[in-house]
Amino acid sequence: MHHSALLNVMIAAARKTARALKRDFGELEKLQVSLKGPANFVSAADRRAEETLFAELSKARPGYCFLGEEGGRREGADKSHTWIVDPLDGTTNFLHGIPQFAISIALEREDAIVAGLVYNPASDELFLAEKGKGAFLNDQRIRVAGRKRLADSVIACGLPHIGRGDLALAHKETGLMQEQVAGLRRFGAAALDLAWVAAGRLDGYWERDIKPWDIAAGLILVREAGGFVTGCEGNDDALASGNVVAGNETIQKELVRVLKEAAKG
Repeated sequence: MHHSALLNVMIAAARKTARALKRDFGELEKLQVSLKGPANFVSAADRRAEETLFAELSKARPGYCFLGEEGGRREGADKSHTWIVDPLDGTTNFLHGIPQFAISIALEREDAIVAGLVYNPASDELFLAEKGKGAFLNDQRIRVAGRKRLADSVIACGLPHIGRGDLALAHKETGLMQEQVAGLRRFGAAALDLAWVAAGRLDGYWERDIKPWDIAAGLILVREAGGFVTGCEGNDDALASGNVVAGNETIQKELVRVLKEAAKG
C-alpha cells in the first residue's frame, strides 16, 4: 500500500521507537522504574521512547510543536502543527509483561487531528488513519462494527484505580452497563481500545479522565472507520473534555444515554 509522506514519517518514527520497547519488554527485570504517582508507573523505557519520537519527528518536520506524556508541551516555530504523542500507552501492562501496549502518534493541524497512528510492537499491529482517506490495520481497510443493540455488543471501558478517578461514578456506570451489554472489557490501553473499535473488534468504548495523548490518534482512527466519538455529554469534544465515548452511530449514542443515566444517580 502506498502511504503519504506524512504517514511514512510517522511509521518510521514509530518503528524505530518500537525496536527499543520490544527489547525492554523482553528484559523487564532490568528496567529502571520510578513512581510517578500511586499505582501509576513510569519506566526508563517510556522516557527513552518519547525522546526517540521527538528526535525522529522533529528531524522530519522541523518546527512542529510537540505534546508528549512525559515531557509535556515543547513549542516550535510552526504553531499550526502539533504532534500529540504517547510513547507507551499501557505502561502498567508493559511493566507487568502484558502485551497490550502501544505507541500513539497524532498530528494536529490548526486544532483538527489530521493523521493518527497506533502501533502495538508486541503484536506488530499498525493502525493508521489520515483525514478523508480511511482507516487501516496493516494496510487492510477497517470499519467499525455494525451491531445496533447494546445487548449484542462487547464494550471496553476505563476503570479508575487507587488515587485517580471517581470510583463511585464508575461503579454506577459499569453496573448499569453490565445490565445492558453482552460483555464489558478493561484492557488498559486507551489508544488500542479506540483502534479496536475502529477495527470492529469492540463495539464501543468509554473512559473518563483521559489525556489528549491517550486518545488523539484513536479519535481519527474511529472516525475514518465510520464511527463516532464525543465526550460523555454526547455533544462535547473528547480532547477538550477529557472524557471519551466511541462506537458506531447507534452504539455511541446508546453509551452516552447509559452514562447520562448513571450520572443522575
